[in-house]
Amino acid sequence: MSRKVIPTKGNLMRLNARMKLATKGYELMDRKRNILVREMMSILNEVKELRKTITTKFKTAYKALQDANITLGIVSDIAKSIPVNDGLSIKYRSVMGVEIPKVTHESEHIRLTYGFGATNTKFDYAYKTLLELRTMIVTLAEIDNATYRLANAIRKTRKRANALNQIVLPQLTTDIKFIKDTLEEREREAFSRQKMIKKHI
Repeated sequence: MSRKVIPTKGNLMRLNARMKLATKGYELMDRKRNILVREMMSILNEVKELRKTITTKFKTAYKALQDANITLGIVSDIAKSIPVNDGLSIKYRSVMGVEIPKVTHESEHIRLTYGFGATNTKFDYAYKTLLELRTMIVTLAEIDNATYRLANAIRKTRKRANALNQIVLPQLTTDIKFIKDTLEEREREAFSRQKMIKKHI
């Protein structure tokens, strides 16, 4: 491909400018990738612990619900009296151009909206445990979404950085070397011709 480059000083100047730009671009991409990886690693430690906690909490919640079902019969009708909580809001923060969601959940005070005559303490405990679990799941959803977005951005950034480092920069280096070598050879030829002309004169 370098042989298709016309060896002129103008082309050499243009290629040198492109080389500077590509080098700077690679450095920026590499820095961006490192920052995103660091951000992701800090999240991954958190998500690992949270998943463990949620798994344990799920077991506790299902056991509590099972106990409530055993003592009261199927509690789905009682559960319908509990209002749906939609106090979720999502904001975004930017990390090197990647939008990371921040989910806030208004955790309500536990207020019993069902009658005491038809329930017992086992149902109350199941309700309380499931409320705590919901808060954890909201946090996990936020972290999982952030992890996915960061992983996607890291993959794209790595791809671009590799393209610059392994394709664009080596090609520009080859082209610049070809033009420099050709121009130097022409200068030597011109110098030799001048010497010959001087000799003849």
